[in-house]
Amino acid sequence: MNKESRIEELFQASIETKQASLNEVKTSVANAAEKIVQAFKQQGKVLSCGNGGSAADSQHLSSELLNRFEREREGLAAIALTTDSSTLTSIANDYNYEDIFSRQVLALGNSNDALVAITTSGNSANVLSAIKAAHKKGMTVVVLSGNGGGKLASVLKETDIEIRVPSNSTARTQEVHLLVLHCLCDLIDQELLG
Repeated sequence: MNKESRIEELFQASIETKQASLNEVKTSVANAAEKIVQAFKQQGKVLSCGNGGSAADSQHLSSELLNRFEREREGLAAIALTTDSSTLTSIANDYNYEDIFSRQVLALGNSNDALVAITTSGNSANVLSAIKAAHKKGMTVVVLSGNGGGKLASVLKETDIEIRVPSNSTARTQEVHLLVLHCLCDLIDQELLG
């Protein structure tokens, strides 16, 4: 196997997925940014969750909001629900792994908050449960997905925003998700800072 040729193939696949995603997601990304800005303007916060690479993306979003993105500003209230190992393991042990995010959403979420739920498959039971919990709390729900949306359709409401990457590849979907998160951060800063 020619390693450099393989690297070129992977770069090209990533580029093609991003190009294919642009028209599919740009309106949803703009709408999501607007909803998140509304939450911040109402003294709300962003809760985020996901599994594996999506957990890392959840933490990435939270850090960009809490600290700063590319411009100096005060921190914005954001919590990655993926980071507290004591909470995660106690909920998984005492209740069910499916509840690790939803119990946190029910305890921490308010109607002026937004949940950013990330699932490349659209089938992650704990993420779907978190979305249902956010609905109970009257929160804004933004979902980053792929794989045709998976089981998400059964839990999403008309007011929710789904940013669905048109790919069945987990790696390609996650690469677009990271770009989408950076777009959200940029649009949030543009709106809040001018």
